[in-house]
Amino acid sequence: MSELPGAACEALQSFQQAGGWEQRARLLLQWGDRLEPLSAAERNDNNLVAGCDSKLWLVSEAHGGNWYFRGASEARLLRGLLAVLLIRVNGLQASELRRLDVADWFGQLGLSRQLSPSRANGMNAVRQRMLELASVG
Repeated sequence: MSELPGAACEALQSFQQAGGWEQRARLLLQWGDRLEPLSAAERNDNNLVAGCDSKLWLVSEAHGGNWYFRGASEARLLRGLLAVLLIRVNGLQASELRRLDVADWFGQLGLSRQLSPSRANGMNAVRQRMLELASVG
């Protein structure tokens, strides 16, 4: 597995320094606010991720064998979870994406215990959609 990208290192350090769930929740909201917005045209049914309780859209593009994703959600907390997932996966090759352990990443951030089963399922659905978009699923 490749080393963590700079933004992922920054997030990991911030989340590990957070004193508890309230601080981590605030961090999630802040990271969610950093997401590049999707256009109205990108918020279509084809880009909607099945398996999320709240609407979440995901788009992708490949550059030189590396995959980059952008996404949006109507739910603020889900936007934050998506943001910290995207900073971990953006720039990975399809084979690296396939090997990524999403639960481990959220565990490193100290978020695993607070993730409801529906949010954890939603993040797994996002990863599955990434794999489909990268044609490795």
